[in-house]
Amino acid sequence: MTAQRPRLPQTLRRPGAGGMSRRSVLGGMAAGLAASGLPGAALAQDDGIALLTWDAYADPRLLDMWRSQTDVPIRYEIHISDPTSVNRLRAGETSVWNFINLNNPWAREIMYPEDLIYALPRDRFEPLYAQMFEKFAMPYDWALSKDGENLLGVVQRFETFDFVVNSDVISPAMAKDEGWDLFNNPDFAGRYGILAYEDWNVMDICMGAGIHPFKPKTEADYAKFEDTARAWINNAKMITTDFVQLNLAMLNGEIDLYFTGGTYTASSARAEGATNIYAITPNSGPADGKGGINWIELNSAVANPAGKEATFDFLEWITTPDAAEIVARGNGNLQPVSQMAQDEVLGRFSADELNAIQWDEFDERIANAVEFDIVPDYDRLYDIYSAAIRDRG
Repeated sequence: MTAQRPRLPQTLRRPGAGGMSRRSVLGGMAAGLAASGLPGAALAQDDGIALLTWDAYADPRLLDMWRSQTDVPIRYEIHISDPTSVNRLRAGETSVWNFINLNNPWAREIMYPEDLIYALPRDRFEPLYAQMFEKFAMPYDWALSKDGENLLGVVQRFETFDFVVNSDVISPAMAKDEGWDLFNNPDFAGRYGILAYEDWNVMDICMGAGIHPFKPKTEADYAKFEDTARAWINNAKMITTDFVQLNLAMLNGEIDLYFTGGTYTASSARAEGATNIYAITPNSGPADGKGGINWIELNSAVANPAGKEATFDFLEWITTPDAAEIVARGNGNLQPVSQMAQDEVLGRFSADELNAIQWDEFDERIANAVEFDIVPDYDRLYDIYSAAIRDRG
């Protein structure tokens, strides 16, 4: 008999963690099944490698280039949330998958302590961190085991994910200064939308309530969270899981801002010329003085002896300039990757593309954001949030 494992708190549905458009989800899943030839957990593991991943690593260009350069078969499934995929590995799917692409806390806090992923050879993989932004210089805690001895994965995509404004109506400078209080301002009641990525909404409401999302809460904090949740949900013009709908609503003048959002939801529209759709990370807030949240994806090798060496090869290969460029453009969504610290990679993006991801403000956004973490007592916060959604009707 084994000890009962603690229930995983639910987190992150977003870019890189569940916040995909309906079209991305359906298209990606269909492509994934076509690539594998078998449904989800039925993937045989007798050859090649299998990815349990977010959408950027399912880009057909990336998969085709890997196959052509290595002759190693590759299959994938786009997952629906970080904790769900962790629980799948716990349930025995370490024999199904080789590569897993999750947000920063899971490797260090859950997967490595539970022997769900391999430690990577440091002599081979640590030099890759010298090719990334200074933020990731070793020792980088999220990439290492708690004792600092073992390297658990390779960082690639990262960004902030906070809210979006129509810059023709709301000055970006004012939005950064006002931060989450924009949604507390009664003047904006009925003028904003909510992108219903519920995990992120919970974190945003914490920010708006003046609460650090990643620290334990007091009873007073829960009360403030509930007041803020009900006000924000009741005062929203629209609530949807489709960020394209929110961008169109801003262009049509139905709303002037929305949360949760960022360059992930804005970059495609901005690349098409709608540069008034503007991602905002607040200048300050209750999370150690910071107002934004910085998500960071860590690519790890599942503890599956079949395909282990090919998986290590893949983890190194995706950091090469050609592969990193495709990941940054994954399935049509522009997102920064750590290899853009290299001129060779950064130089592959046009001025218009860099403008689409507001590259000139990238360092500022990251500096003003706390790194994503697991939310303590998430279930209680989620119950408050979901009750407010139900009561809105």
